[in-house]
Amino acid sequence: MGLHGKSEPAAMSEINVTPLVDVMLVLLVVFIVTAPLLMQAVRVNLPKTAATAPVSPARTVQLTIDAQGAVFIERRLVHSGTLEAELRRMLAKDRNLGIQLHADEGTRYRQIAQVLAAAQRAGVAKVALVTVPGR
Repeated sequence: MGLHGKSEPAAMSEINVTPLVDVMLVLLVVFIVTAPLLMQAVRVNLPKTAATAPVSPARTVQLTIDAQGAVFIERRLVHSGTLEAELRRMLAKDRNLGIQLHADEGTRYRQIAQVLAAAQRAGVAKVALVTVPGR
């Protein structure tokens, strides 16, 4: 008789997150499994060919500009007026010639730009600017 009070069910004040976690874990597993498959979505049968000799690595020349603006090719001082001719002569021997440019940090940008322009006029296509990693 008076023991039950209200017959309406009481509202729950707690949220059950277990089903949410289960769904998220299933989705995570699905993504982990399908991600590698998406990277290889296009299947291609590559043609078979005869083995070839590996491409010889390009020869690189060390080009250095010191703090005073003097230009060196492989530790040999070169006048800035003859730099282009020297590079052309070297390119005549090896068309795949590349340059590694070592410039002192105190070198003016104008000097570096002039050396790069001379290399471009000579026909050098591969230029790398060498730096050291910062601290």
